[in-house]
Amino acid sequence: MSAFACDYPGATAAPSPNFGERAGGRSPDIILLHYTGMETAEGALTWLCAPESQVSCHYFVHEDGRVEQLVRETDRAWHAGKSFWKGETDVNSASIGIEIANAGHPGGLPDFPQKQIAAVIELCLDCGERWRIAPERVLAHSDVAPVRKVDPGEKFPWDLLHAAGVGHWVEPSPIAGGRFFQRGDCGQPVEALQTLLSLYGYGTEIDGHYSEKTEGVVAAFQRHFRPARVDGIADFSTIDTLHRLLSALPRLEA
Repeated sequence: MSAFACDYPGATAAPSPNFGERAGGRSPDIILLHYTGMETAEGALTWLCAPESQVSCHYFVHEDGRVEQLVRETDRAWHAGKSFWKGETDVNSASIGIEIANAGHPGGLPDFPQKQIAAVIELCLDCGERWRIAPERVLAHSDVAPVRKVDPGEKFPWDLLHAAGVGHWVEPSPIAGGRFFQRGDCGQPVEALQTLLSLYGYGTEIDGHYSEKTEGVVAAFQRHFRPARVDGIADFSTIDTLHRLLSALPRLEA
């Protein structure tokens, strides 16, 4: 791929050959955040630009806040894999993918540097404004691919992004005792929980069985919205936080 003019003025071009056309020529309406999960940023960037990897992203954010653009926003980068959100199964065609240099779970979940998070915020604000992306559609890779993916991880500071005007967030309900649901449970309360998760956007069967997949979806929800404890158990804190997130969504006008 030849050089191109960056869509985001704060980026420099680092073209990747791994891209295609967005299905139906659609415009992106999701921002999808990842961590690289590799030992070094240089190694991750090289991999994302290697033809044999068959993976890419639109933007790459280094630890020091430098931003590189690998794929034009109008093109379809290959970052989401098999994924789902609110009925959408071609998340690559629907999204702008941002890879954040961080060793992630394989590297012990290091903190994200302040300069890096500031750069992610500015990039998301710019993309969100230009494409009119709704706050609730700034998502984690783990949101659209529960069980399969866990990035950008429970240490990613979604609260800081929201305070700066990026993403959808409510303060998580405190962890306390009370009734909870876990793998193996079944019945109407589990079906109600699955329905709420589906309404928010997660891909989960609504069958009243707290299966391994339901557990994985709950863990993905916790990783993003209740990161103090990620165990896949739907306790009061998890369920109440989910209720309040749904209540905080913008109401569609009749």
